[in-house]
Amino acid sequence: MKRLLACLGFAVAAALPAADGPYRPAAGQFPSIEKAHTYRGELVFVDHVNRRGSLRVLGVGVFRRNDPHPFAMLPYGMVRYHGAPADLRDIPLGTIMRVTAYLPPDPKLSSVPVLPVDNKDRDANHYRGIGVFPAENHVLLLEDEPSYCLRTGQTWKLKEVDLQKDPGMAIATLGPKQGSAAVATEEKITFDHSARIWRGRKRLTLAELIAEGSWPAVGKKSLGGQAVLLGLTWKPCPDGIFLRLHISDIWLDDTSIQRSAQNQTETHKAFIRSRWMPAWVDAVEYGTFGRATATVTLFGGMDPALYADFQKGNPALINAAENTLKHAGGHYGPGHMASKGPIVEVITLPGAAPTGSSGIQVRMETDLIIEGIRPGKVVRIRPAAWPAVDLPREEYLGDGGRLEDRFPSPAIFPDYVR
Repeated sequence: MKRLLACLGFAVAAALPAADGPYRPAAGQFPSIEKAHTYRGELVFVDHVNRRGSLRVLGVGVFRRNDPHPFAMLPYGMVRYHGAPADLRDIPLGTIMRVTAYLPPDPKLSSVPVLPVDNKDRDANHYRGIGVFPAENHVLLLEDEPSYCLRTGQTWKLKEVDLQKDPGMAIATLGPKQGSAAVATEEKITFDHSARIWRGRKRLTLAELIAEGSWPAVGKKSLGGQAVLLGLTWKPCPDGIFLRLHISDIWLDDTSIQRSAQNQTETHKAFIRSRWMPAWVDAVEYGTFGRATATVTLFGGMDPALYADFQKGNPALINAAENTLKHAGGHYGPGHMASKGPIVEVITLPGAAPTGSSGIQVRMETDLIIEGIRPGKVVRIRPAAWPAVDLPREEYLGDGGRLEDRFPSPAIFPDYVR
């Protein structure tokens, strides 16, 4: 699986340490992942065009009482699904996501509500408990359960399944795949016949596992700590318990998750080639009569094939964008006001790239630099060989420059009682 992650251009990392305190990223810098706040939640709302949504955050209280908590992706924030790059539109509602997040870099420009910096330490009352409304709602990394396990080298181990009732119950533990003597905590997770079960190149049903004798038709069966990857969601469950997660998918072997990852990777590659690679501007060397050379750092977490398309000498287009990654300027889509010119250099920066960065800089010349291409600004850039398509109207901004267009108002989110 480490080979799979390397192919997808995502570093294998240890589990994230806890942050020392609330941290606000600085403009023009990729934040340290060690300073992030991490939590889990159920994805309950998505505004994919503006790269924001809401999660029902897992806490110590009654989960179903937790109001949806708004979040926004940082411009360089990455979404991972089935161990591969993704867009928010790819994630089914109800999926349990792992979150790595910070305070808003600039509260005035936040597209979601800004909360007191110590909000994660406050009791939300109404049986909700502490930690379900963290002020750290600007996300660097949003990943589903298999993506998290692949990145951190962990695995779920199924100890026992019980089909005495519907839904059924599994007893499982989560821990390092190898090399740890630590005792993992057992967790009870529900499942039912809607679970998607993946083995090799096939998708199986629960009935097929029962027919072959792998799982019991009724009652309990020990699975001896079978190593699997799980997709997790949440469903209202009986017995009045505070929280019990639910299994949506089971990957039984490496081949099955690799196929899921490859399918998602191809989906994302096609998406980026039509919407352009996001980046920010490091420097602009100005010439005469509108000529300039812009240096940009491409954002990270994407398939290596996308970065490989940026080659010295090839023509490219670059266009201004906002923090939501919407293209800016023009009434006919991203190509209307884009600056054009050759790529003069592609630079691989020394050392390990921080999370959010590809570690790749692109320098390109243009004979018409536009206002939105300035140091510190977010842009979209593409090789000219990528398809020139017209985007749906909601995915780009016109020339009006209204604040509510550039930075979508947080007003769409209900004012839940904190």
